[in-house]
Amino acid sequence: MLKIENLHTYHGHLHVLEGIDFELLEGELLSIVGSNGAGKSTLLGTLAGVYSASEGKIEYKGLDITKDGVQKTVANGICLVPERRQIFSSLSVKDNLMLGAYHRYSRDKKTVHRDYEDIVELFPRLKQMLSRPGGLLSGGEQQMVAIGRGLMANPKVLMLDEPSLGLAPLIVKDIMTILRRLCDERGATIILVEQNVKAALKVADRACVLAHGKMAISGTAQELLNDPKIQEAYFGKAQTKPKDGIHV
Repeated sequence: MLKIENLHTYHGHLHVLEGIDFELLEGELLSIVGSNGAGKSTLLGTLAGVYSASEGKIEYKGLDITKDGVQKTVANGICLVPERRQIFSSLSVKDNLMLGAYHRYSRDKKTVHRDYEDIVELFPRLKQMLSRPGGLLSGGEQQMVAIGRGLMANPKVLMLDEPSLGLAPLIVKDIMTILRRLCDERGATIILVEQNVKAALKVADRACVLAHGKMAISGTAQELLNDPKIQEAYFGKAQTKPKDGIHV
């Protein structure tokens, strides 16, 4: 569904992504994990059209979308739920959700309202606070709004940047369960970027480790969970010294 070949991205003179290659299959949850500064957010931003790739190719359903930019990328069906939620604090929960459908509302009102009802059912916790300003929600509730807003874009590929950031463990578990349900019950295709490696690998189908702008390891999520290098670097098991460029 989504194929990335030799992707390079710079921030000024800083070479952040250095030849990234991977493929996303339809209906799967692919987790990209790695420590802070590895280039995870830049990777999602490049796929979303926020940042321009200096080299390489992003292919979506056989089409080259490398230079499409944000607006066309969203219209094509690729949506990014950004780090730290970034919801509008003065707008109600309902208005925040509806903003996700801004690009299709005028031509598809009936479907938009149906999708809105489906998303409220997916996040029943939000039902009692639809008129509440987004800024008055807890971090976990704001994350639910952010994911729901992304789903309102009716994406074919949903990308999430650190959805567990700053949340309590029980809320993280709820969020990860919802992402898994989206794939299993609704056929969603998801790229999940996370520093919470264990939580991400528990719900993913496949996973990649990003280290210093390069893909260091890839495989099924279970393979990575059982990999001694991953256990050493992220779970504090075996030796404490990281190997093969994977750093905590």
